[in-house]
Amino acid sequence: MAKIAYILLCHKDPDAVVMQAERLTAAGDYMSIHFDASADRSAYDRIRGALSDNPNVTFARKRIRCGWGEWSLVQATLYAIEAAVDQFPRATHFYMLSGDCMAIKTAEYAHRFLDENDRDYIESHDYFESDWIKTGWKEERLIYRHWFNERTQKRRFYAMFHTQKKLGLKRDIPHDIQVMIGSQWWCLRRRTIEAILDFTRARRDVMRFFRMTWIPDETFFQTLVRHLIPEDEIESRTLTFLMFSDYGMPVTFYNDHYDLLLSQDFLFARKISPEAKELKARLGRLYAAHDVDFQISNEGRSLFTFLTGRGRIGRRFAMRFWETESTLGRERELMIVVCKKWHVAKRFLEQVRHVLNVPAIEYLFNEEGTNLPDLGGIQATLEKRTRHRRALMRMLFEYYETDRLIICMDSSNLDLMHDFFSDRSVTRLLEIECQFTDDYLIGHAHRVGLAGERTPRPTLERLLPTIRNDLTHEADLIRDAGFPRYHRVHEAEPPEVNAPKVADFLSIPEDQALGIMQAPHLFAD
Repeated sequence: MAKIAYILLCHKDPDAVVMQAERLTAAGDYMSIHFDASADRSAYDRIRGALSDNPNVTFARKRIRCGWGEWSLVQATLYAIEAAVDQFPRATHFYMLSGDCMAIKTAEYAHRFLDENDRDYIESHDYFESDWIKTGWKEERLIYRHWFNERTQKRRFYAMFHTQKKLGLKRDIPHDIQVMIGSQWWCLRRRTIEAILDFTRARRDVMRFFRMTWIPDETFFQTLVRHLIPEDEIESRTLTFLMFSDYGMPVTFYNDHYDLLLSQDFLFARKISPEAKELKARLGRLYAAHDVDFQISNEGRSLFTFLTGRGRIGRRFAMRFWETESTLGRERELMIVVCKKWHVAKRFLEQVRHVLNVPAIEYLFNEEGTNLPDLGGIQATLEKRTRHRRALMRMLFEYYETDRLIICMDSSNLDLMHDFFSDRSVTRLLEIECQFTDDYLIGHAHRVGLAGERTPRPTLERLLPTIRNDLTHEADLIRDAGFPRYHRVHEAEPPEVNAPKVADFLSIPEDQALGIMQAPHLFAD
């Protein structure tokens, strides 16, 4: 059975460290602690005193001062690992933690998970080929030597960098290693940890290289594991659930995140707010519990992206500036059908095709598989279609040899609507407003990845008002845009009320429009 030795790096809150150690070791697991030498010695003494009678806790034999981005973080980790390897011969796995991490599964679940999955869990991506580093330095982290801490000795840090760059003092990466990068929160098997320790003693050249790299805690273990362990024994992911805001800051979890955290496919979560005392208490009790059934839905990151995005002006980042394309043609007429329920708009178009000899194209800006003619590659991807929207529409007009064209759009495509209405061509818009049941909104949440098959019903019910408000907001934005030649029909209105609007939109007699709106099952889900 798996037994975990937790490697804990911490620098504050001694009472929380003691509590965390007692919780995790109570289930039979182990912990090795490195407490930052920069912190108050009395805090360290309190931790040692409180845990002195716990045989499942050990301490790094040497304490060092740690700084963000420095080799010291890796060295502190190695000191704690060495102590754990020596002190806990029965430990089968070594799990990297911080003081802000807490278990979101039971020990029983964690042990079973590791028993059933004989592999190392460490996020590791090719340093140069991946896009893991979004902004800032990339190769500069490796090919120049970094002696100083960028946060505490900024002038010296950048002076040494610019001096090396000016003098061309680049260095080579050890020829036989492929540098990898990823999160520092890993879980490694004992044989992997022992192989790493053997490597650190045998390859002084690699150790010298990493000691002078910048932010080595994102590259050292990630590189060595890939160098020493077969690829099919590595899962390139972390077992610690963490998220970052679009400002690059870690997302903090609070008391009301309990259900969300338990439904994620991870063993731990980071970071838990110090003020979230209720959450910490509940998670602490959870780790020692038995026979808990977890419903894994794993929608945490998509939910966070969705919910945080709602608060921005315009419900998203500022509208993009797309390259100006020439006009579709003053004599041409583009008719846009907007509907959130795509199947309803497609049925509407099918009825239109029976009465009107006009090319009608379904959600070409929303569905990759929309049936389009070969237009030289511009139609190949959604990204190309959207970026070259006017060129695409001109080519469709020309391909079908027509001056009238009907297309479908999602109600979220407001920027596209603005662009087409600003053109010299005649643009008309028909919004088909539908009613949304709770079951439909739940299905919508599943389709767009906001929820999974196992998302608990209470979580879905809390999410439904936000989704409903979001759809309402999209419809309001369309109406507030003040588009000319705008028409709106509603599912709840009788066909006789909707028909004149459809007739005006399509420029057809009202009896034909009535036939379209009376089609059976037009609004059925």
